Amino acid sequence: MTAAAEKSASKGPSIDLQKVADLLGGPRILSRRITSTLDAHELLLNGLPGSALTHFVRHLLFIQTDALENAFGMSLRTFQRRKVAPDRPLSRAQSGRTWKFAEILTKATDVFGSQEEAEQWLERPAIGLDQRRPIDLLATPAGIELVEEYLTRLAHGVYA
Repeated sequence: MTAAAEKSASKGPSIDLQKVADLLGGPRILSRRITSTLDAHELLLNGLPGSALTHFVRHLLFIQTDALENAFGMSLRTFQRRKVAPDRPLSRAQSGRTWKFAEILTKATDVFGSQEEAEQWLERPAIGLDQRRPIDLLATPAGIELVEEYLTRLAHGVYA
């Protein structure tokens, strides 16, 4: 790979990483800039700050809090309890699920052109997902993979 291609390849993911990090509150809430996948790994390993989850949910435009149980892997009641202790880090599993949901929302926003359209897509049954709502599929790694593959097909103009 040429130096220019390596620079271009490394630049692409960092832009997406920055969009994901911004959904979670950016450097102000995460206490660091995310410039590589390894940075994201270290952040998730130590647990996202609870305030990152609160920031993310507060900035959703269309999706209601009660629909997020599958995406974040925590009940609405647990989410509400977490608001009381915003500085307490999320578990590794919760951090990973929160990050993955932010990644999917970022990718869907790129595909559909706006966060609002992306969120509405996540809430509606999708033909290419056997009439299942994408947000419901985020409950398992296999479902997440289906949603990511479907978004990739949509990005390339393949709808079924």
